[in-house]
Amino acid sequence: MLIGEVARRSGVSARMLRHYDSLGLVRPTGRSDGGYREYSGEDIQRIFHIESLRSLGLSLREVGRALDDPDFRPAELVGDLIRQTRERIAAETRLLTRLRRIGAAEPTDWQDVLQTVALLQALGSKSAGRRQRAALSSVEEGPAPVEALVEAVLNETDPNVAGALRWALAQAGDDGLALLAEGLASPMAEVRKRAVQSIAEIPDGTATALLQEALTSPDIVVRRYAALELGARGVAEAVPTLVDMIVDGTNDVDAADALSALASRSASADRIAAMLVDRLVRDTVASPARLRLTQALADIPGTTASRALADLSQDEDRAVALTAAYILGMRPGG
Repeated sequence: MLIGEVARRSGVSARMLRHYDSLGLVRPTGRSDGGYREYSGEDIQRIFHIESLRSLGLSLREVGRALDDPDFRPAELVGDLIRQTRERIAAETRLLTRLRRIGAAEPTDWQDVLQTVALLQALGSKSAGRRQRAALSSVEEGPAPVEALVEAVLNETDPNVAGALRWALAQAGDDGLALLAEGLASPMAEVRKRAVQSIAEIPDGTATALLQEALTSPDIVVRRYAALELGARGVAEAVPTLVDMIVDGTNDVDAADALSALASRSASADRIAAMLVDRLVRDTVASPARLRLTQALADIPGTTASRALADLSQDEDRAVALTAAYILGMRPGG
């Protein structure tokens, strides 16, 4: 079969067939009387083998080795191809992500594009100082790609940089909340923690709703951060978690402050006092926890807290009794 007919049947151009010949990949086994290349059935079969291997991403040199080297190990080459393909996909994914972020910034000219690229590069810098400056400047220099800020804050380990990123996100309002909500469901505990910390700094009704949902999170750290912020926002649903924090001695001072803020801003002072007293009288509460609960009653107004302090001033635990008596003496009318 002459080269033109082979090209038509195989879909490989005559030019490529000549290239294969020059490389020694497929040499026609015969020549016509006129000196034209003439391909046998085996030659054509080899052409199809070459095209099949090329479809896997093999170079022509690798194709030649695969077909002619008796020691060739296909499994090893396939493993290399898998690794190379994964690296290529990762690189393409990074490029796609960068292009999406540039598009999200809605550039109006190439200067905007270059500015966004510079910001993305700075946010990915190995220098904490450069990342922090990028976070702070992202607000001053125009609309920042919120998706990039969210990814940066969820992966940031430096506390100063993380603080700057949270501030930058807060300036964007609720634009990043959907992505931060995904962070709350991350399998990584640190990412969940950073997500709830970031949400807590966004003064928005949607953020408050997300924090209320976070109170039911299986992650106790997420629940505690949510409760502290909700307490400051006057959301009474945070009370049980805040009381638990006092009992456990985890950020108990902050939890007590949040309870005090809640008690002063709402009609839940007696309810808060009753919950503190309930935990005080449980036999399972250890002495240090009882002392912390007593101290937490100090800034809870109302008769329920005052009566509880009066009873506690006669407590068998001397530290609790003295603390309660002191607090009671400092209260109005004490």
